Amino acid sequence: MTTSAASTTHGPDPTVVAAHNDAFRKLACLGETPSQPIQGRMHLTSSFAMAEDGLALEAVQAVGAFEIFEPENDPSGWHDFGEVDIRGEKIFWKIDLYEADSDFRYGAEAPDNPATTMRVLTIMMASDW
Repeated sequence: MTTSAASTTHGPDPTVVAAHNDAFRKLACLGETPSQPIQGRMHLTSSFAMAEDGLALEAVQAVGAFEIFEPENDPSGWHDFGEVDIRGEKIFWKIDLYEADSDFRYGAEAPDNPATTMRVLTIMMASDW
């Protein structure tokens, strides 16, 4: 059986998704302006409300500066998950991708298109996972 080029589907370009995820994370956490508009929201879990004074701010800044992506923590190459340690606390962060007009009900069909993708960055204590 042969497969024609027309029937082959290709997924999103991981390097483009990673660049958009990095740009959004730096915008949300560090205030760095991306080269093109990127839609998204950032959420901190409620455990940060009970955390030591200033821990949430330190975590947000560390997530924004995160750059250690390896096959073990980034198998898809999308730069959508990471871990940082702040004051002996393990902090996880993740980025979920949704259709921009779906009220967060549907995953992004074209996650490499920032015009149609809404990013949600969640920063949490490892114990929240």
